[in-house]
Amino acid sequence: MVVADAQEQEFSLDQYLKEKKTIVEAALDQSVVIDEPVTVYEAMRYSLLAGGKRLRPILCLAACEMLGGTAEMAMNTACALEMIHTMSLIHDDLPAMDNDDLRRGKPTNHKVYGEDIAILAGDGLLSYAFEYVARTKNVPAERLLQVVIRLGQAVGAEGLVGGQVVDLQSEGKTDITEETLTFIHTHKTGALLEVCVTSGAILAGATEAEILKLQKYAQNIGLAFQIVDDILDITQTAEELGKTAGKDLDAQKATYPSIWGLEKSKAEAQRLTEEAIASLGEYGEGAAPLKALAEYIVNRKN
Repeated sequence: MVVADAQEQEFSLDQYLKEKKTIVEAALDQSVVIDEPVTVYEAMRYSLLAGGKRLRPILCLAACEMLGGTAEMAMNTACALEMIHTMSLIHDDLPAMDNDDLRRGKPTNHKVYGEDIAILAGDGLLSYAFEYVARTKNVPAERLLQVVIRLGQAVGAEGLVGGQVVDLQSEGKTDITEETLTFIHTHKTGALLEVCVTSGAILAGATEAEILKLQKYAQNIGLAFQIVDDILDITQTAEELGKTAGKDLDAQKATYPSIWGLEKSKAEAQRLTEEAIASLGEYGEGAAPLKALAEYIVNRKN
């Protein structure tokens, strides 16, 4: 046990993220190639390859490997998760949604290609994501089916779409409760982060009990992620964030700092992170990447 603890302490998240991001970037570059009509493929690639932390695909890979799977088994799903995430960013930035001009330090998709192509580029990435999961080799079909079902739930009306609807309907209202805010973020942000972790586990052949434990981990880091996002929106500059700062305040959106204040928000994000890490205790050094990723989420600066 002493040896395992020493090995876990030696784990380098920086090195892990660098290695995983390199292979994810290469896989993403190969996942969507230019075809006809050229414009929409260019628009898809513009946002898909625009950089970012690649946190979602890395969570998928880490969960799969923790339970004995391989990066190869999970890579198609990892790429699909980034396609879905990218779609959500393209659509979220549109004038009808958050009306943003900057994403990952670059002009948003609709600023480059127009609103019509941006919508279609997002649609293209969303539909292709499911096909890409189904093309996975050397994984039993029943596991892939479970991943596809969970992806559909995470991105649809009971997940991301539902959270976005309530978010839009809540703008400008002064009576948004903590319960409503938590509903928005567990659906809009948390559902996709949760499926990143659970899909990796499913691909590795996780038991139902293991999936439930990882759901708890993911739900905690998902909410912590959004609390930190709310904090960063009011404490960081646009240059630091790579996107427009102060958007939540300008849009009169309810946020955790607006309800709790900054200090309580920071404390709650830390509590959720600690709970997430504690839920992985039985996995020993194999859980080092997921534990470190939880810490990374709460301590990030963009």
